[in-house]
Amino acid sequence: MARLARLSIAGHPHHVVLRAAGGTTVFRAPEEHRYFLDCLRRAAHAHQLAIHAYVLMPDHVHLLATPATPDALGRAMQSLGRCYVRWFNRRHHRSGALWHGRYRSSVIEASQYLLDCCRYIETNPVRAGLVADAASYPWSSLRHHVGLSADPIVSDHPILWSLGNTPFERQSAYRELVARPLAAERIERLRWGAKGGWGVGDAGFIGELERACERPLSPRPRGRRRRVHSLDQTHSEPAP
Repeated sequence: MARLARLSIAGHPHHVVLRAAGGTTVFRAPEEHRYFLDCLRRAAHAHQLAIHAYVLMPDHVHLLATPATPDALGRAMQSLGRCYVRWFNRRHHRSGALWHGRYRSSVIEASQYLLDCCRYIETNPVRAGLVADAASYPWSSLRHHVGLSADPIVSDHPILWSLGNTPFERQSAYRELVARPLAAERIERLRWGAKGGWGVGDAGFIGELERACERPLSPRPRGRRRRVHSLDQTHSEPAP
């Protein structure tokens, strides 16, 4: 099966996953987290990529970002990769690839999935057993969203502004959202989208975007006719 073109649709949020090669630990000290975030800030600014949420895990990275132009996401990710890999390799006297191939991404229907995707990304350290309280993890955007710090990397999506009329109201509402368990179906849907490079949203959203771009945003049936899951059903592909 031919590899699908990278998904990048201007004006829509994308869930992006960047995974280390061979399980390499790509963040081994606080200064490495800080340097990666500096690379991310510069790449996002240079290529018009708005970062709404992020988390740096020991061997992978999640981002939620909206590109202003069709090529903004690809260019920003290329710039980010080069910036960090060169520095990391010099620091550890190593050579070669650091990331496992190209990044993966899915386009998110903001009205239905943006807040869930933010929560999924920012609570990743809890699901991985790194911390008991997501707000205590220093390498994600959660502290920004709940008012514990101001993060210059983060550009709040308009959906977040709907949570309240003041920063305090929005932060309090988001804190309450994060305290609620994210439904397993939503987690699996977000994982499925990122792994396959699919769209995550309802049938109308997917159909509209497919008409506007040159690649499918949902799987197509193969061979003989068989039952196809609707876009609103849970998918059980492994986590990215």
